[in-house]
Amino acid sequence: MKPFEYLGDRLFLAGCCLYALNRWILKPHVHSAFLHDHFNDVLLIPCALPVVLWFQRLGKLRSHDAAPTAGEICFHLVVWSLLFEWLRPHLIRHAVGDPWDVVAYIGGGLLAGLWWNRQRLFSPVAADGL
Repeated sequence: MKPFEYLGDRLFLAGCCLYALNRWILKPHVHSAFLHDHFNDVLLIPCALPVVLWFQRLGKLRSHDAAPTAGEICFHLVVWSLLFEWLRPHLIRHAVGDPWDVVAYIGGGLLAGLWWNRQRLFSPVAADGL
């Protein structure tokens, strides 16, 4: 299995392009509640986790170059959900916690986890080993 490419990962790069497209082109011209409120939240794990894992790898806090594990994805989902949707609203007056943002984080995390681990999860060899 080939190593995880971190900042060169295709899902990371596509997610960053989609974020920029939504932020500077779609949101100003398209009136969609999903695009305005939750689309970028779906991109949290695909866009942020590779960066964090890359820094962890550089700092020797991550000992492998495999795709992000379910544990890594879940840990960061919990930390970022608590940070952005619970702590930030308590510290910043105009910030509001939104449980639907957490749902979007989870959806993006699930899709990213399936994408990053697709060879292991869906390869014929993996199916034969069951």
